[in-house]
Amino acid sequence: MIDYITGTITELNPAFVVVENNGIGYSINISLNTYAALDKAAGCRILIHEAIREDAHLLYGFAEADERDLFRLLITVSGVGANTARMMLSSLKPADLREAINEANVNTLKAVKGIGLKTAQRIIVDLKDKVGKHAGSGEIIAFSDNTAREESLSALVMLGFARSSAVKVIDNLLKDNRTLPVEEIVRKALKLL
Repeated sequence: MIDYITGTITELNPAFVVVENNGIGYSINISLNTYAALDKAAGCRILIHEAIREDAHLLYGFAEADERDLFRLLITVSGVGANTARMMLSSLKPADLREAINEANVNTLKAVKGIGLKTAQRIIVDLKDKVGKHAGSGEIIAFSDNTAREESLSALVMLGFARSSAVKVIDNLLKDNRTLPVEEIVRKALKLL
């Protein structure tokens, strides 16, 4: 499975980017948020989600881990495919989308092309407990720039802990100190899980 591709941008438009790596050009579907992040960049490191179907092998690319995580959550909802999830991430910033889900704001979700009332309600019901939320304040947590968080989460999941439980514990630890090293995050999380 491809996690990311690093290379030179040879073509960029709001729907896809072509990244050349070792003489191979990868056509990667992107959202408008990722397009804005890649605009005017010569090279990039783009995070990948692979969708392998019988008739196609598709790559979806993201500038930030937070956007990819949200995309992966969205496609678990019945009735939301990869293109619909990409449309949602093109219409709303990841933080705004998380906020709409947490606050059960059906109208914000329905404003996205292709999302009707039932799909919007299903997204809220299925994902409300899965998107990150700052305990007690309603403030959305945004640790997308924190690679220590991602590495710690990966380590805990590999050790057999449920991803949702690990996310809550790690986010609570990082709420107090965003500069904790990976080893310390994992050590403290193991005591709390």
